[in-house]
This record gives sequence, structure tokens and C-alpha cells, in this order.
Amino acid sequence: MAIYKLTAFEQTGEKVLDEDFEANNDQLAKKIGMEILTEKKLHNKTHRCTSALGKLVLFHR
Repeated sequence: MAIYKLTAFEQTGEKVLDEDFEANNDQLAKKIGMEILTEKKLHNKTHRCTSALGKLVLFHR
């Protein structure tokens, strides 16, 4: 399993979410990231999910 970092921001740049989670692959990480964002009602905010290697797996502006 790999570690992924999920962050979400207000339009001002203020970070409103900074959470790590584990997933077996990038596709699963994208799904888990969206589930977390939806659960916390942050899916419409600017957000990104990156792998431990720095690969961008999810982004919304």
C-alpha cells in the first residue's frame, strides 16, 4: 500500500483539509479521495491528491 496526501483549499488559499490515507494504486486513491471530499462536503473546493512519489492523481480547481 502507498500513502497519498489529500488537500483542499478555500479560494483565498487557506487550507481546509490536509489528510493522508493509504491505497493500493492511483485509481483506488482517486476514488477514496473523492469519497473523503464528498463526505466532508469539500468536493467543490479546489483540491488535489498526490502520491508519495509526487504524482498528481486527482485535481480540481
